[in-house]
Amino acid sequence: MAIVVKRPKLKLWEQLYLPAIAKGMRVTLGHFFKIVSGKKKVTMQYPEEKWDEHLPEHYRGAPALVTDEQDRERCVACQLCEFICPPRAITIKPEEIPSDDQWAKVEKRPKAFDIDMIRCIYCGLCEEVCPEQAIFLRKDYAITGTSREEMVHDKEKLYEIGGVRVGLVNKWNELK
Repeated sequence: MAIVVKRPKLKLWEQLYLPAIAKGMRVTLGHFFKIVSGKKKVTMQYPEEKWDEHLPEHYRGAPALVTDEQDRERCVACQLCEFICPPRAITIKPEEIPSDDQWAKVEKRPKAFDIDMIRCIYCGLCEEVCPEQAIFLRKDYAITGTSREEMVHDKEKLYEIGGVRVGLVNKWNELK
C-alpha cells in the first residue's frame, strides 16, 4: 500500500524563494557584523597562534612508540598494527631475543619499525589493536619535513617523540 503525501500549495511569494534568501542573508550579515565589530574571531593566525590549548580530548595526532618507566621497549613485534593499517604506512621487521637475555620469554622485538607519516591517515587503528599499548597517537598536528625520507620515522625517532607511558606492560610481567 503506497502512502500518498500531498504537497502544500505554495503561494507566489514562496515560489520565488525570496523568504529563504532573506533568512540566509540575515544569518550571513549577522556573522559579518560580529566579525567586523570584533566580537567574533574566525581565522587563527598560524603559526603565531596554535591549537594546543583548544585541541579536543578525542583528537588523533601522529603515532609514536613509547617505553615503560624503566626505559624498556613495550613493542613485542606482533605486527598487528602493520596488518591493520589501511594505507600500509607501518613496516615492522621483527627479530628474536637471544636466549641468554633476561627477557627471552618474550621471543621477539622489533629490529626495525618504520611509519611513513605521508601515508598515515591518523585513523588510530594501530593504537586500538596494540596488545602492549606500545603505540600511541600524540596530540601533534605539525609534522613537517623537507623530503620524503624525513617523513619516514624510524624506530629511534618514534621512541624519541613518543616518550614514556606509565602502566602495566604484559611483556615484562614475570607471571606470564
